[in-house]
Order: sequence, then structure tokens, then C-alpha cells
Amino acid sequence: MTEQRKGRVTKISGNMVTVGFDSPVMQNEVAYILHAGERLKAEIIRVRGNLAEMQVYEATGGLRIGEEVEFTGELLSVELGPGMLGQIFDGLQNPLPEIAEQCGFFLKRGVYLNPLSEKERWDFTPVVTPGKSVCAGDKLGYVSEKIFRHYCMVPFSFQGHFEVQSIEGSGSFSVRDVVARLKDPEGKGHPVYLSQQWPVKIPIQAYAERLKPGEPLVTRMRLIDSLFPVARGGTYCIPGPFGAGKTVLQQLTSRHAEVDIVIIAACGERAGEIVETIKTFPAIQDPRTGRPLSDRTVIICNTSSMPVAARESSVYTAVTIAEYYRQMGLNVLLLADSTSRWAQAMREMSGRLEEIPGEEAFPAYLESRIASFYERAGAVRLYDGSTGSVTIGGAVSPAGGNFEEPVTQATLKVVGAFHGLSRSRSDARRYPAIDPLISWSKYDSFIDGKKVERGHALLRRGFDIAQMMKVVGEEGTSLPDYVDYLKAEFFDFVYLQQNAFDPVDEATPKERQIYVYDFIYGIMESEFTFEDKDTSLHFFQKMRQLFRGWNSTPWESPEFLESEKEIREFLAGRLVKG
Repeated sequence: MTEQRKGRVTKISGNMVTVGFDSPVMQNEVAYILHAGERLKAEIIRVRGNLAEMQVYEATGGLRIGEEVEFTGELLSVELGPGMLGQIFDGLQNPLPEIAEQCGFFLKRGVYLNPLSEKERWDFTPVVTPGKSVCAGDKLGYVSEKIFRHYCMVPFSFQGHFEVQSIEGSGSFSVRDVVARLKDPEGKGHPVYLSQQWPVKIPIQAYAERLKPGEPLVTRMRLIDSLFPVARGGTYCIPGPFGAGKTVLQQLTSRHAEVDIVIIAACGERAGEIVETIKTFPAIQDPRTGRPLSDRTVIICNTSSMPVAARESSVYTAVTIAEYYRQMGLNVLLLADSTSRWAQAMREMSGRLEEIPGEEAFPAYLESRIASFYERAGAVRLYDGSTGSVTIGGAVSPAGGNFEEPVTQATLKVVGAFHGLSRSRSDARRYPAIDPLISWSKYDSFIDGKKVERGHALLRRGFDIAQMMKVVGEEGTSLPDYVDYLKAEFFDFVYLQQNAFDPVDEATPKERQIYVYDFIYGIMESEFTFEDKDTSLHFFQKMRQLFRGWNSTPWESPEFLESEKEIREFLAGRLVKG
């Protein structure tokens, strides 16, 4: 909009500011509060009459009634283009290292920097010729970003078909340089740059077809891949109490999952955890490429000490960047940690808006907001026939580990897999601490379904016998029941648990999982000859030691084959039939 529209602050309530206005404004419009030379970014979240209620993405200390507000006429947007990989942004896509360099350790409010460097130049290679008909999302050319071809695409906001009027040849360009011009059906020309803007709260839908997630996403975590799989383009959640291992599990998943890009959205987590993530990722070597893991990672971080409204923007900024890389035909994994802090921010703003509260004072629209976020996951077929996907994994931090609270329950209604962390398993040093008795998945594993169900049944049977033994004691349990209990514990210790500090055992490839699971399945189905319970206990303890040594040997190495031979020889002495 060319006309400058302004308003005045009439009320201040924490991070919510009410503004009176005369000219029309719109929902989700971005505005700036002018205060003592500062421009504080805000977003309109409700309009009533000639009053607009805004959530401010900065601290509001010192603001006064009557201060001027400028309306921009634009929705909250991010800039999408080359230069995002390896970056650390806040929820408004400000590059935090550059802000820290400019402001020092204590970030100043009202400081907004360009997310993409305007000085850096990229070697552009066109893939279309003048005269070609294109539409939103079609690839015009590419630049090399880290290990990927970063495609310059027709802006997602363009409606209908356009003709390529001109396109630059191979050369060096910045994100502000015009690399192509498109002509619409009316004959009007439109410039295309290496970067483009897109509103964060509107899904990018520039694709030919949305596909049903079906192909398993290999995370190399045996417990997840075998028993509670995640589909590529699917959704899952990891709820659990503090200290149960969510962060470690997410970091190992981001390192080993078979995806192209990892987006980490730290929305409201404690500063210590975020600092650890920021320090750790550049130093971690990507096992797939041998380069720093940060080369295919984007981190969006808002600590719990930052303004609460910024948590909402960080979630939407992260998922919009994930959709952008999906449009290039890449597979993206978005890890949100934790959505509970995002929900708490919604609860605080809802209270300030004086809305009718729902359960535990969360807003009545909590479920729909969480659902709309997870619905942005999915696999798509692009116009050129290639496919891309966004897989969303959300960590939930329910108070006291109570899975019945509203955020966890609202999340369970929309996700395809539930990996519930258990305090008891965490305290027992069983990693990952995902409880196999309460977790579930709607997706198919690459392990045969009947064998997976047999594993679930054995774990349930072992748990029931363990509960019975607490009442009647070990001596009151029959030998066959005791052997079933030992089988379940053996399966849990040698297959479901992994050593996060072992370079081999921390991640298991798909082929090894299938092979070892089949081996253990044979043990599950076998009958053994034991004279008494002590003999059976010593047998499975020895088996556990042998398998743990086997788990630490590289796949298909001479040591792997030698360990397997030793296990088979030890088994042969006790088998009745297999």
C-alpha cells in the first residue's frame, strides 16, 4: 500500500498492545510501534471496531499510551533464498550471529537485519529458455548452496501460467539481482530474483499432487524404525518429562535420519539447551557427507527468556522454510522443541485477549492451531515429476510427565506416531527411553508386520509376568513364564536399547535392523531346555553380553561375522527346536 497508515497505542498489557486506527487494517498485518527511535515489530491478532489488538515480538517495557504505530499492509513473512543453510535465526528470521556481532552479548530490541546476505554472490545456472511456459514453483535455474542445488523458482504467489520473457545466462548474482523476467497473460512483465518473500502462516501449495505418506523414514533408531516407525512426510510427537532424553534423541535423529535437510525449531526452550545445540552442531561431522552437520541444518531459536509472542513466529518460520526446501524436491525433517512452550505462549496471549478459556486455561482453539501446524507436513509430487517431503516431529513437555494434559492430547489427535518417553525407563538408564507399552504408530515398518506384532506381544507378556512376580515373587512363577520374561528383557536390552556413546551402536542402518530383528525373532520363537531358573537366567545374561558386543561391531565386518558365529554356537547348545 502506498498510503502511510498510522495509529496510536491505547492500551498495553504485557506483550499485547491495543492500537486505535482510522484507516482500514487487516488480520495478521505487521505493524511497527515507534518508541524513542526504536521500531518494535508486532502483528495484529484481533480487530474490534476501530481498535486493533497486536502481539509484540519484543519486550514492551517503557512503552507509553499515545505512541505512534505504523501499519505496513504486509503479512508476517520470511525471505526464502540461498544462504539459509547453516544459519541460526530467531523467530523473525533475524540472523543471530550478525545481531550479536552488531549489538554484543545482550541483544537490543527493535534491531532487524536482512536474513540473507546482500553482499554474497552466487553462481547461477539457468535451466529454462525464453518462451517457455511456467507457473508458480517451476524451476528457472539453480545455484550451489553447500552440498545441494538450490533452485530459483517462479514465486509461489504467482497465479496461472507465465511466459519466460528473458533469463540471465550463467553468471554471478546476489539475492537482490534480477535473474529472469516473466510475462503474464496480459503482457505485463514481472522480475524474478534469487530470493522471494512468503507469509509464514499460509502453506506453500505450488505442487501438482499431495501424496499419502507411505515410505518409512529411516531414523536408524531401532526402537523407532522397527516398532513405531515414522513415514516420510508423516508426523510424530515425543512427549515426556524433563530429563527423559528428548534433546539427545532429537540430536541423534537429526544426525542420522535419512533426510536431506534438518530444520530445528527451538520454541521457548531453556537457554542452556539451545546454547548446547548451537555449539554442538557445527562441530558434529555429518556421517553421510563427512562435512559439518550444520551444512544441511537451519536452526530457528527462541529461548524461554525471549518474548512469548516470538515463540509462535518461530514455529511458523521453521515450517515455511521446510516447505521451501521441499519445493526443490528435497526431503526435510522439522524438529520442534517444544510445542508445549508454544502452547503456553498461546495461553498467555489468549488470557490477555480475555477470551473464554478452555481446559487448564488453554485457548479453545488450541487443537485447531496444533492441527494446522502438523497438517503442513506431507509428501508432494511437484510439477516436474519429482517428489519432496516435510516430516514434522514435535517434542512435548507435559508438566510432571502427565500425558493427559491438553497439549499432549491435542497433539495425539493429529500425529501418525506417538513415542512416549518414560521417567522409569530413563531412570533405569534405558536409552532411548521410549516406553514400548504405551507408544504407537499408524505407519508401516520395513520389518514384516507379523514379526513386529510378535515383538509387541512378547513385550506385553514380559511386562505382565514382571507385575505378577512383584506379587508372588520369582519362586511363585513357573519356569515357562520366567523364560518368557527373560526373552522380553533380552529383546529390550539388546535390540530396543542403543548406546548413544558407541559410534557403531548409536545408529543402525535399515539392512542391519532387518537382519538382526530376524535373528532375534528366531530366538523369540525357539524353545530352550533349562533345568531351573538360575540356568535360564545365566543363559540369557550371557546372550545379552554376546549381543551387546555384536551390536558394537561394524556391519558385515569380519568381527561382525565372528561374533554372529559365536552367538549361534552358544545358542545351539540350548535349543530344543527353532
